[in-house]
Amino acid sequence: MRVIAGFHKGRQLEAVPGRTTRPTSDKVKEAVFQIMGPFFEQGACLDLFAGSGALGIEALSRGMEKGIFVDKHPKAIHTIHENIRTLKLEDSSEVFRADSFRALNAISKRELQFDLILLDPPYKKADYGELLETIEELQLLKETGMIYCEHNASEQLPAEASGLYVIKHETYNDTTGITIYKRS
Repeated sequence: MRVIAGFHKGRQLEAVPGRTTRPTSDKVKEAVFQIMGPFFEQGACLDLFAGSGALGIEALSRGMEKGIFVDKHPKAIHTIHENIRTLKLEDSSEVFRADSFRALNAISKRELQFDLILLDPPYKKADYGELLETIEELQLLKETGMIYCEHNASEQLPAEASGLYVIKHETYNDTTGITIYKRS
C-alpha cells in the first residue's frame, strides 16, 4: 500500500494488522482521485472508518491542508498514528477513536465542514443512507464538497439522499463499488 500522487507520492503506508480491515487497492485509489481531484488547493477532509488512513493521507498528499481520521478499532488508530508520524503529517491531522455517528456529532459541535468526506466502512456493515442523512443534517459538507463511498459491488446506494446526488458510480473488480455524491 502506497501514496499514489502528490507530495508523498510513492511513500509506503502500513496496513492495519489482522483481517479486520480491507485496504482500498492502489488501482481504485488512483481512479477515484482522478475523478475527485486529482489535486486539491487547500481544504479539509474527513476520513471516517479510516482503517490505515490511506484515503485521507492520499487527500493530504494531493493538497488538502487538514485531515481528520476516525476509526473505532485500536489497531487502526495505532496504524493511522504510525502512518501520519512517518509522513510527518501531525500538524495537519487529527485522529479520533470513536464510533462513526458519535464522531459526526462531536465534529458538528466544533462547527467544522469538509470539502471531502471519505466513507469506507466494512462492507455491508453500514447504512449509507443514514450516514449521508446525518452528514447533511449536521451540515458537515461544504456547499461544493463531495462524499466518497466505497462499498461492496453488490450494494446499491441511493441515487439521492437529503439533497445529495450521485455524480459517479463505478464498479472495480467483482467486489468494490464506489459512489461519489455532491449537492445538486
